[in-house]
Amino acid sequence: MHWTSEASGSGSYAEVNGIRLYYETHGSGRPLVLLHGGLGSGEMFGPTLPKLAERHQVIAPDLQGHGRTADIDRPIDVRLMADDIAALIDHLGLDKPDVVGYSMGGGVALQTAARHPGKVGKLVACSANVWRNAIPAEMLEQQGQVNANAAEFMKDTPMYELYQRVAPHPEDFPKLLDKIGQAMAKDFDFSDDVRSLQVPTLLMAADADMAPPSHYIEVFKLLDGGLRDGGWMGEGRPKGGHALAILPGLTHYNLAVSPLFAATVLAFLNGES
Repeated sequence: MHWTSEASGSGSYAEVNGIRLYYETHGSGRPLVLLHGGLGSGEMFGPTLPKLAERHQVIAPDLQGHGRTADIDRPIDVRLMADDIAALIDHLGLDKPDVVGYSMGGGVALQTAARHPGKVGKLVACSANVWRNAIPAEMLEQQGQVNANAAEFMKDTPMYELYQRVAPHPEDFPKLLDKIGQAMAKDFDFSDDVRSLQVPTLLMAADADMAPPSHYIEVFKLLDGGLRDGGWMGEGRPKGGHALAILPGLTHYNLAVSPLFAATVLAFLNGES
């Protein structure tokens, strides 16, 4: 398995917020910022990206230390990376683009909307855990083993192959693993950030995601969702235009390349849901 984009686009660098951020632009239409997961890059969306680019101008950055964006001297933190994305939105002169993120990128997308609400149109946060203990204890234990020593065991993975192929400093993969491991070891609870969201938000997950569907239902409740009957005319739906999607037959690891992901994102962003 290799992560390669099936879309052709133009790549550029933006000097924003103290980082030289790589991003690609695909398609045309209402702007959509698409944020990848941990140890990946924009390429990890595979067939999803060109499907989104049929109806949107997709801006796909490589986040700090990932893909073609070199690391800088600060922790891997979704809040800091959210400030990078807000600065990129300003740099490109985008008028409230929609922001779609998966896994770690979903956390960055959520934080971008929470910290910079005036810069975001709609938000899609996919497979993004809102508190750390939402995932099972055995998975937390596995995450605790992510560090530089794991680099040797990852040489046959798409994450390693991608990093070696595109990173400015391929030898830094162990350092990235150390930083990712440190980030995952920290406790967090972003419930208040969810409650503060002022933009229409779609929470999305696989039915066999890293966290159980019940986690995303609890997060949906923070957005006034799942608390009452929606009504014949939708009058009981959550205030603010929020929505929840649990996609069937998928896992955390194949969700972002599924046709269901692209179709659900497009339906929400274009008011068809």
